[in-house]
Amino acid sequence: MNWNTHSNLKGKHALFSPSTYHWINYDPVESADVIFQRYKAQYASTIGTLLHEYAEKRIRYGAKMETTVAAKKQAKSDIRIMLLESGIPMSVIDIDSQFENLISYINDGVGFRMDPEVILWYSDNFFGTTDAIYFRDKELRIHDYKSGKIPAHMEQLEIYAALFCLEYSHKPSDIQINLRLYQGDEIIEHTPDPKDIGDIMKTIVDIDKMINKWKAGDRIA
Repeated sequence: MNWNTHSNLKGKHALFSPSTYHWINYDPVESADVIFQRYKAQYASTIGTLLHEYAEKRIRYGAKMETTVAAKKQAKSDIRIMLLESGIPMSVIDIDSQFENLISYINDGVGFRMDPEVILWYSDNFFGTTDAIYFRDKELRIHDYKSGKIPAHMEQLEIYAALFCLEYSHKPSDIQINLRLYQGDEIIEHTPDPKDIGDIMKTIVDIDKMINKWKAGDRIA
């Protein structure tokens, strides 16, 4: 048998593949909304990346977004064109649902003079990239923008705070930590208990030691 090679599909996954077989129960008409949401979801990661890059540039260069009706209309148009030029179909682009929070995230980042896309590193086993961060006058502030609809978790920002304290040798009890999540039309603020950040730091250190022992060849007990 001479098989068709399909070399261009190596390493890729179909939207409707045999391994995600539940779709065989869909009625193409009755399940149209479900099918569309699944179709739309495949672009979510790319859209999120593009919006983060857009916000990063504005925060980095201190370019606040204007909030007049005309300015918002123009900004929406610019973002829509950016997404279209990156291959996102018009049918899945929904700027209105997250535009106001994107403005808040960008303008707060500029207003607080934050640094975008900063990597925090403890080891090759534990590191991550913050959306926006600053540390001055013993205050640590971390903001995170979520473009998707899956509920975000403040624990992610607490881990960033723990990584910061480990990398830059600060005790959580000696600094003020302010965390903020931007998602949908909601802004969630959180001031963590220093003990909680300390517990995360200890967990990171302990797990890292275990992994390094295994890397050195020690057998798992």
